[in-house]
Amino acid sequence: PAEETPQEEPPMTETSGKSTDAHHDVRTSRRRFIATAAAVAGATAVAAPAVHAQAPIKLKFQSTWPNKDIFHEFAGDYVKRVNAMTGGRVELELLPAGSVVPAFQMADAVSSGILDGGHGVAAYWYGKNKAFSLFGTAPAFGWDADELLGWIRYGGGQELYDDLVTNVLKLNLVGMLYGPMPTQPLGWFKKEITSADDFKGLKYRTVGLGADLNKELGAAVTIIAGGEIVPAIDRGLLDGAEFNNPSSDLVLGFPDVSKIYMIQSYHQALECFEILFNKTKFQGLPQDVQAILRSAADASSSDMMWKAQDRYSKDLEAIKARGVKVLPTPKPMLEAQLAAWDKVIANLSADPFFKKVIDSQKAWAQRVV
Repeated sequence: PAEETPQEEPPMTETSGKSTDAHHDVRTSRRRFIATAAAVAGATAVAAPAVHAQAPIKLKFQSTWPNKDIFHEFAGDYVKRVNAMTGGRVELELLPAGSVVPAFQMADAVSSGILDGGHGVAAYWYGKNKAFSLFGTAPAFGWDADELLGWIRYGGGQELYDDLVTNVLKLNLVGMLYGPMPTQPLGWFKKEITSADDFKGLKYRTVGLGADLNKELGAAVTIIAGGEIVPAIDRGLLDGAEFNNPSSDLVLGFPDVSKIYMIQSYHQALECFEILFNKTKFQGLPQDVQAILRSAADASSSDMMWKAQDRYSKDLEAIKARGVKVLPTPKPMLEAQLAAWDKVIANLSADPFFKKVIDSQKAWAQRVV
């Protein structure tokens, strides 16, 4: 402001005393007002950033995959997308399997609040209820993984999943199924598989309902996490094993312990990933953040499918370059798998909830496929 020209104050006289005192009071009040206004403005300027810059919501998020596996990378893609879409309001911290709990304990850790969230597959919780595997490794009804996710979103699958998690198993979880996976290879073996008879007595690793299927074929099934498979083959504890795809199989070291890779199979003709959050924690988040966590799964689902097309095909070529024989699973083996599925489904459908899910899946596949 421009500097005011100082004015001479009138001299004090008996007749002007009151007027001069009043003038002085006005000037004093004006100074106080200006000082107070300046102080308030200053305080507001200092306080303003604190009002808008809230601390980010930090969530501890563990995958069920080794750090070097492409599946952990897929989990990381989801985490990056959430962190970007929330503009820094949310910070998901991604940890590999075993950082807080072993892979197969992730769901319990999220349910109890030890972890805020996690990334895995529904088949890993098969030990809680065999119907859990239907949401990840469903039977071969002629459908693919994208059609499985269609059933989840529009065929009643999500409602059945929520019923299983909340009412049947009493878990404190919110689950989002996403990320369609292509048909998985039969796996890695010490010698070529020519018929179903070769599976009798075979020490074989798989997960979920694939375990029931291969037991029906006579295999001695072992269920272990991905990072443990190759060491088990190397020590002779397994004769054969499947994990999921060429990229994972290559980085996990399968070509170091086996030179026979059989592709095509009905044991896991379709599968999808699962993102879990602690239900209490999730419901306490702002509504728009909840929506972003769900929408980020949809966006990551598409991106994952496209990335898999690129990476899996490149890594299959790299596997061949390592001297591995890549062979198609013979038709008699595939037919034996379908027959085994019929028996497994019939046996497990004695459980009413399992049957309810199977019937829903069959109706969707009949209509859509």
